[in-house]
Amino acid sequence: MQYLDRLLNSLDTQEAYSSTGHTLNAKNLHTYLAKVFYKRRSDFNPLWNQVLVAGLDGEGKPFLASADLLGTTFASPSLATGFGAHLAQPILRKVVPDEEAAAKLSKEDALAAVKESMKVLFYRDARSLDKYSIAVVTKDGIDLKEDEKLANQNWAL
Repeated sequence: MQYLDRLLNSLDTQEAYSSTGHTLNAKNLHTYLAKVFYKRRSDFNPLWNQVLVAGLDGEGKPFLASADLLGTTFASPSLATGFGAHLAQPILRKVVPDEEAAAKLSKEDALAAVKESMKVLFYRDARSLDKYSIAVVTKDGIDLKEDEKLANQNWAL
């Protein structure tokens, strides 16, 4: 992940000083990362990461896509990595089964679904904590809330 961080910071610096006037958007960044992952895999030196890229594409539409260590990419209205891909995805797919449902979803309903997913993940993973960070990406910018805490933990079960 540190390699990716350095690589993306270098790319950001190059784009900032470029005279072309183009700026990176989420779709461009996802394509770039997918090619980096694929090249490293082809060189038999894979980056053992899976990344989700969220933001806006060049047209200002919401964008969410994944790239993994093999260079495999896909997009979906809801995505998760790690343990969340197994436990949180079914919860998120009930709320957002397709692109049309995603377009109609309110911010409050989306946050409620993510918080429910985090609760399920906390109860099912012995190595997890009850704190997490959540980011909301909109056209107005990114709202990042750190150290969110799960409420109403019930261990009586």
